[in-house]
Amino acid sequence: MKIIIAGAGEVGFHLAKLLSYESQEITLIDPDKTCLAYADSHLDIKVIKGDATSISILKEARIESCELFIAVTSSETTNITISVLAKQLGAEKTIARISNTEFIHYKDEIGFTQFGIDELISPEALAASEIELSLKQSSFNENYEFENGALTMAGLTLSKSASFVGKTVKEAATLFSKIHFIPIVIQRFGTQYSLIPRGDTEFQRGDNVVFITSEGGADELCKLTGKVNTEIKNVMILGGTQIGYKTARDLSEKGFNVKLLEGNRDRAFEIADTLTKVLVINSDGRNVDVLDEENIGDMDAFIAVGSNSETNIMSCLVAKSKGVKKTIALVENMHYFDLSHSIGIDTLINKKLLAANNIFRYIRKGGVVAMTKLNNLNAELLEFEVKATSAVCNKTIKSIDFPRSAIIGGIIRKGVGIIALGSFKIEEGDRVVVCCLLQSIKHVEKLFR
Repeated sequence: MKIIIAGAGEVGFHLAKLLSYESQEITLIDPDKTCLAYADSHLDIKVIKGDATSISILKEARIESCELFIAVTSSETTNITISVLAKQLGAEKTIARISNTEFIHYKDEIGFTQFGIDELISPEALAASEIELSLKQSSFNENYEFENGALTMAGLTLSKSASFVGKTVKEAATLFSKIHFIPIVIQRFGTQYSLIPRGDTEFQRGDNVVFITSEGGADELCKLTGKVNTEIKNVMILGGTQIGYKTARDLSEKGFNVKLLEGNRDRAFEIADTLTKVLVINSDGRNVDVLDEENIGDMDAFIAVGSNSETNIMSCLVAKSKGVKKTIALVENMHYFDLSHSIGIDTLINKKLLAANNIFRYIRKGGVVAMTKLNNLNAELLEFEVKATSAVCNKTIKSIDFPRSAIIGGIIRKGVGIIALGSFKIEEGDRVVVCCLLQSIKHVEKLFR
């Protein structure tokens, strides 16, 4: 697939990096010579120095043969303008990064597709949504919802109190009469080895396990693993960044008690004037004494979304030491995901990864309607819509030539999530959630074309 990315900033570079691993034909455009030089020397892609709003630059990038155009510069007006130009010049599909989430809320009413913009994404809004979901399922370290929660992905680390440690997947399934969850990928403790579990796979202490759950499955998992899905009510947010602002706004509107700490006086007053339901404190949240003064020990959750990843991590560690049950940190460095489980931070958020997940479904084949890459695991979760021509249509799961390095996690039929076993027959219109190790993605895509 020929893909053009306008903007070599943190999101653009990360996208180019991930897409280049997929052997896609990538062209990266940016006016900053330094950003392009680094990308050119580290990635197998083509780079063009120049302003992507220039029609001659777009033609130099061969925009007329572009299958996917992604505008992710730091300016949303530039991204919208470039996407409209790209569509008019022949780009097949266009995606524009925006910061004003009202555009997403009213996109159907305004009709952005009529202008030539097929999709709008906001990494900041995606991060705020991810944080809200993490608070909703507080006992899990990783979450993702398919079709508004018809099926939910839940990741956790097995402690010695988990009742199915030492049992096989098949033995664990017999602990409940009806199955509302299924393990889809396991990473063994202290390794980078990921495996797709089968009936005879044994759960071990320290395993990082990702499950798919239908309604009721999350509660069953909590009982089996000794976790407590604590109700989150009192939340403290460190940082009045865009993500901090959006998170505070959304949580306060849903009835959470929210405190927000912002060190910049002008920014703190600006937020306080806008978010009347949020207690905004103009103070340096990195100071332990300040956190104590603001009764951090009474908080159910602490969310650090400042501009510095290391500060966010250290603040969460302080919050954890004060007894806060749920800690969430925004980080830019992907390597920190390895660190999170060993040092005790519950959830890490990376807006580059969230944006990439949102965009990646456009390069997957076979009617992918949603996808997410699993943090620190070489696996992807893909949601396929079954067509009449799909190889899996009107077949039972056990009769499908499915690779060993992939597993069907669940089926969504008419809005209802189902944990489906081997005798389940897949029909046209079903939405099938599949977990694939990277080597099996192309094989699985063919089954759903």
